[in-house]
Amino acid sequence: MQVEKIILGIDPGTTIMGYGLIKIKSNQMEFLLLDELILKKYTDHYTKLKIIFERTLQLIDAHHPDEIAIEAPFFGKNVQSMLKLGRAQGVAMAAGLTREVPITEYSPKKIKMAITGNGNASKEQVAKMLQSILHLKTIPKNLDATDGLAAAVCHFYNHKKITSNKNYSGWGAYVNQNPDKIT
Repeated sequence: MQVEKIILGIDPGTTIMGYGLIKIKSNQMEFLLLDELILKKYTDHYTKLKIIFERTLQLIDAHHPDEIAIEAPFFGKNVQSMLKLGRAQGVAMAAGLTREVPITEYSPKKIKMAITGNGNASKEQVAKMLQSILHLKTIPKNLDATDGLAAAVCHFYNHKKITSNKNYSGWGAYVNQNPDKIT
């Protein structure tokens, strides 16, 4: 990990999009921003998507995040809600890709596990833990903002974990595929 970086976390939604920013300095987290984009007043779904895209670009242009962590849609029973949520996530991701910011998705369970140690934690438990970890004075009324911040913190906690699509049949295969890791 770089000595200093900024991570933008996003909880996509077509009613409320929550987001938060943290700065990493010498492997320590520093709270920067926690807010939400309220979309309830817009009735047209396409207008909401446009606003999500524009707000994400504004955040990127104003804060210059090095990476984006975004909550992946969870599987629910309502297919229409899933489609709308997926579109919201897609336009937020497209904004990041437009500015060439690397994006990582995390499931809600993975985010909750990273923050609280419990993948089934409530939004309130996640918010309280973030308040403690980042020394936040208050928690917002809508917890979508803390969910966005939680995605950023989860990304920080997971930065050291190796993610790879490579499969190894044993140590010999690992050594053969990673000669740069052997001294």
